[in-house]
Amino acid sequence: MSLPTTLTIEEILHESEKSFHRFTTFCQAVPADLFFIEPSSDKWSIAQNLQHLVISTKTTTAAYALPKFLVRLIGGKPNRPSRTYPALVEKYRQKLAAGGKAQGRYVPKHMKPNANKDEMINNWRQFTTIYLQALRKNWKDEQLDKYIVKHPLLGKITLRELCYFTIYHTEHHLAIVKKRIQ
Repeated sequence: MSLPTTLTIEEILHESEKSFHRFTTFCQAVPADLFFIEPSSDKWSIAQNLQHLVISTKTTTAAYALPKFLVRLIGGKPNRPSRTYPALVEKYRQKLAAGGKAQGRYVPKHMKPNANKDEMINNWRQFTTIYLQALRKNWKDEQLDKYIVKHPLLGKITLRELCYFTIYHTEHHLAIVKKRIQ
């Protein structure tokens, strides 16, 4: 996915909505029997990829929902400008290539094939809506570059970079799950 170098908050919201919608639409179209199949012990099912995105988006939302003084207290002030979208994506790809992967609470649990696919998708929709609302309601474009948070793989990143990560991360997992049914 090719995006402009720097995205405004309106562009971030638009691209996030598109990305979330693409992932949702894909999951809805996958038959339930394929949705829960784990290809191997080290590869997640489509359902587990979805659960991972729910966990990640839910955690990310806290950065945009907390009062700004708490975000500052926890994260601090950035000592550099925000990276561009391509630069953030490249840094993430490098971390993955170096062996970086989800750890701890970001690793989804094993799911039984009789889990409720529709409930999982609705849960995803709920958390993406909350994420978008928190970002839309609480933040102005220029504020995204003035606060940082700690990302488990990328280290300290600005809130703008966290937005970029959320878009790319969703697209990254969409590409993974699409391969599951080819």
